[in-house]
Amino acid sequence: MTTTPEGPVRVGLFPLDILAGGTPAATTALARIADAGFDHVCCGDHVSVRNGAGFDGLVQASALAMLHPTLPIHTGVYLLPLRHPTLVARQLADLDRLAPGRLVFGVGIGGEDRHEVEVCGVDPATRGRRMDECLIAVRELLTGGPTTFHGRHIDLDKAVIVPAPAQPVLLIVGGRSEAAVRRAGRLGDGWLGLWVSPRRFRDATGQAGDEAARVGRTDYPARHAMQVWCGLAETRETARDHLAQAMEAFYGLKFEQFERYSPYGVVDDVVEFLSPYVEAGCREFNLITRSTDQDTAIAITSEVRRRLVG
Repeated sequence: MTTTPEGPVRVGLFPLDILAGGTPAATTALARIADAGFDHVCCGDHVSVRNGAGFDGLVQASALAMLHPTLPIHTGVYLLPLRHPTLVARQLADLDRLAPGRLVFGVGIGGEDRHEVEVCGVDPATRGRRMDECLIAVRELLTGGPTTFHGRHIDLDKAVIVPAPAQPVLLIVGGRSEAAVRRAGRLGDGWLGLWVSPRRFRDATGQAGDEAARVGRTDYPARHAMQVWCGLAETRETARDHLAQAMEAFYGLKFEQFERYSPYGVVDDVVEFLSPYVEAGCREFNLITRSTDQDTAIAITSEVRRRLVG
């Protein structure tokens, strides 16, 4: 089922490690992002990736929410199968009390480092099933009523989390696989794509709608988005260098494996890359930017947003 996209284009930004700069620096950076017109800010999530690095996504989201009074916060993506759903529901309910209605909870199963999954006590082969069970449990727990759920991996008996959020927390399912798309259709409020073509984006969002219809949902998932790495600088060569170094360091793979899905250059280059996704129905972008500095990234992507929004 393909639905006609409606509403304005929204663009969010992953700030460049601003929380490491201390509260005054981070507050200033978020104020610049808001003043530049961005619709939200984003944060990732890792527990212990590769050499032990990480930054918990809901800790980041809470800090960002407290540093600016209005900016929505999107997690892209939180590794939900590595946590127990009751604890996650408690964190989500608390964050909603601190920043009502400002969190969009993007979740995924991970995949960059199987060892990260193992050190959390989870068998990597069970991540998909765990994700399904966690999504069901978290959504039910966030209603504030007693939740009983007996799955293969999650077992709850009359668990309660109160107070419940006044409005439902949006749960967006990330991932490139067919399983992730179907999961978004069954259990999510939308799908978050990464490293897919505009055609694949259109097809995947239609498939999510078809899956929603198959399981009898009437609230079709519609909050679909793309997460995109971008290299930004005054020349394409410099932008590519910044982006390639960052992605190769993070993923441990050659940049050429990501290049076709990762724009770099000046405003025109990034707008040219993203515009076909808008035509394919994408109304939300989370941009992971790499540039010479935060100010350059904000300036270029702000103009990109202005051009996309029209």
